[in-house]
Amino acid sequence: MNVLVTGATGFVGANVARLLVAEGHRVRVLARPASSLRALEGCAVEVVRGNMLDPVSVAGAIQGCAQIFHVAADYRLWAKDPAEIYRNNVDGTRTMLEACTRARVERVVYTSSVGTLGLPRDGGLGTETTPVQLDDMIGPYKRSKFLAERVAEEYAARGLPVVIVNPSNPIGPWEVRPTPTGQMILDYLLGRMVATLDTGLNLIHVADVARGHLLAAQRGRVGEKYILGCQNRSLTEIFQMLESITGIRAPRVRVPHALIYLVALVNEGVARATGRPPRVPLTGVRMARKHMYFSAEKAVRELGLPQTPVEQALLEAVDWFTAHGCVPPPPAYRARVA
Repeated sequence: MNVLVTGATGFVGANVARLLVAEGHRVRVLARPASSLRALEGCAVEVVRGNMLDPVSVAGAIQGCAQIFHVAADYRLWAKDPAEIYRNNVDGTRTMLEACTRARVERVVYTSSVGTLGLPRDGGLGTETTPVQLDDMIGPYKRSKFLAERVAEEYAARGLPVVIVNPSNPIGPWEVRPTPTGQMILDYLLGRMVATLDTGLNLIHVADVARGHLLAAQRGRVGEKYILGCQNRSLTEIFQMLESITGIRAPRVRVPHALIYLVALVNEGVARATGRPPRVPLTGVRMARKHMYFSAEKAVRELGLPQTPVEQALLEAVDWFTAHGCVPPPPAYRARVA
């Protein structure tokens, strides 16, 4: 089958494209002219250069493809011009889905995020149906993805066979341009994590996220959302797992959110003056006030979403970063390869 993957030069998209190729599909990827193809090294895909905001290049990329995996997103917690994030995520999604409608494709899988979903006020697990509204979204990235998800629902209601997936925080190999979660692992490996916060995340192996995309195309119900997640872990627990995997001591000190908030304010001021992204983005600190815990029960039940242990995902992420020269080999890695 001919399929198109957008965002295949990024972390999730590259893993989706690699899995599709491994399963025997003919894979085309839409990549911006300046985008690096490093995440697709050794992967037999057809590369079409273009921009998802350009209807002509999008229509050309879609031509002849039965399934579309729209994974591309502007995943930045800070931008000098936040309007760029909205254009890429909202307008880009509308351009893509309009072209899919005109081409009458068989299935579209739209990649959203758990960041667009609600969290119960009682501290329980968020699901696909937990009440949420735009005012609950923190920062341009989350707000833009929330609005883009509404675009996907709009096209599904109009008859386009769209299935929405909401990945949590993927970890694993082929993270060429680190996501915020990947950067956290890198910072840990580089000894930059000196303290922890009272926060938590849902983590999932990126291979399971990729498989979840294919399962959504095969088994997902049109117009429905599926959380692609696995285990909920506090930041302290994540660091403890990394200590066990790497031999690098986890931070024992927990700092209050108020202190990190002040650090982020200073970072944001410097960023506005220099145009360079802040080391500690204010949006990220505001998001960390909540434990972002979710249930993937629906995707496990309806799609058969795999649930690889998070420890394995962290191990593979550490090994990938180390093997590709991103960090010096940690003590436990040296022991494993000796």
